[in-house]
Amino acid sequence: MTGFNPQVFQWARESAGLRLEDAARAVHIVPATLGAIERGEKEPSRTNLASMAKAYHRSLLTLYLATPPKKGDRGEDFRTVTADRTVKAEADIDALVRDLRARQSLVRAVLEAEDDVQHLGFIGSATMQQGAAAVCRSIEIGLGITRQDLRAQIDAEQAFSLLRQQAERMGVFVLLIGNLGSHHSAIPVEAFRGFAISDNVAPFVVINDGDAKAAWSFTLLHELAHLWLGFTGVSGGTPDRQIERFCNDVAGHFLLPVQELASVDVAGLDVDAQIAVITEHADRWRVSRLMVAYSLYKAGRIAQDVWRELDSELRARWSAERRREKDRRTGITGGPSYYVVRRHRLGGAILDLAHRAMDAGTLSPAKAAKVLGVKLRSVYPLLSTVA
Repeated sequence: MTGFNPQVFQWARESAGLRLEDAARAVHIVPATLGAIERGEKEPSRTNLASMAKAYHRSLLTLYLATPPKKGDRGEDFRTVTADRTVKAEADIDALVRDLRARQSLVRAVLEAEDDVQHLGFIGSATMQQGAAAVCRSIEIGLGITRQDLRAQIDAEQAFSLLRQQAERMGVFVLLIGNLGSHHSAIPVEAFRGFAISDNVAPFVVINDGDAKAAWSFTLLHELAHLWLGFTGVSGGTPDRQIERFCNDVAGHFLLPVQELASVDVAGLDVDAQIAVITEHADRWRVSRLMVAYSLYKAGRIAQDVWRELDSELRARWSAERRREKDRRTGITGGPSYYVVRRHRLGGAILDLAHRAMDAGTLSPAKAAKVLGVKLRSVYPLLSTVA
């Protein structure tokens, strides 16, 4: 095959988590033809290549590589290996991480080109030996807010907005991303909850916006703990690894200290009554019900089997609530526009940087589109409200 290595086509398909039959359908050819291309028996057309790039979430240039590249660098994978980590989800996470690293490198280049570039001292400033309480206190000082400030907000979503605003003020770019550009490529929360890029110029924290909004603050604080420790990597799933338990403890210290759990009494109650009590406290504390249940277990106030039953039931109820909300919104016109939603997911820090850099001529519209994760035609409308 002239100009192509067929192994690259097979690698691109398999790393996207697609079977030959599914990939052929996405590429709009029959499986036999795709198989012949992957064996080097048939030359792909330009249309085939464009369709492959789209279906496999790769750039077109990737398909011209001489050899399959090494696995994308996620940093450290902080997640526990479990049976439910599907090939498709793992491939999507790799694609997301590649995209985020490319965007982060562009952001770093823009910041380094500015005269007043700052190197952030809190990155890698802590160790686990200091203890979760000490690291939590350092993060609290850096953010300039306390849990009381978060609880003073209207609800958990507004509490997260305040926390995000303060993290961005410190120099952390906080993005809400849970898919590869459409709801069809949504990455399950069980596979990916958060991702941190530890960098002393342009640190990134990415939160899976498919998670409950009430959980976003916990995830942001968890990922900030990773930045304080100086670790880049993916978080999600059961917190069995020591570093994940530590970062959870840091977030827990900030949002819900153990002494406050004394007011939560679920002893002798059935599951429905337990959830009612947990919900009341979670709403008041601006945290998720799952966090309250897990904190009760960690504090020894409920047994492990009780926590597991609560955890399973709370997740099932949240999934049912999401389905009902989706059904309710089906066919409803109005609501926030694409650009309002996109701005919210991107956050003020990265929007301000793109606007500033385009005005200064240090970032072209094409590169701004890459930084923002949108098509070129969307850049100016997206930035139209940025002062």
